[in-house]
Amino acid sequence: MKLHDLKPAPGSRKPKTRVGRGIAAGKGKTAGRGTKGQKARGKVRPGFEGGQNPLYLRLGYRRGFTNIFKTVFEVVNVGRLNELEVDGPITPELLYELRIVRDEKLPVKILGDGDVTRPLHVRAHKFSVTAREKIEAAGGTVEVIE
Repeated sequence: MKLHDLKPAPGSRKPKTRVGRGIAAGKGKTAGRGTKGQKARGKVRPGFEGGQNPLYLRLGYRRGFTNIFKTVFEVVNVGRLNELEVDGPITPELLYELRIVRDEKLPVKILGDGDVTRPLHVRAHKFSVTAREKIEAAGGTVEVIE
């Protein structure tokens, strides 16, 4: 088979209906819009219900707001840090290189899920109370980056 032999499946392609081309064409005069009314005369935007309160306004999903000043953190659990075979401090840059965090621009927060069995020196922007306790209990150190 060659490129010039390719054809669409039979019945999958159909010519576009040309409307308003005379009565003999079958879609002449009103061009399939019916008789009179707003939809026959002009565009009606999607979701318009003739002035009735539209469905997307009747539903209550438009409550609350999004705080644009919220700080979003990349989170890493201490159990994940314990698995790392790393000499020296664990920093956000190292976590990004090892693909543990996805975005190097976001601050890193260490959470306390998992166990710490060896002393770790961890540098991050924020620590949960349990993460700090577990790292220090294992003989490690916690350093907060400003």
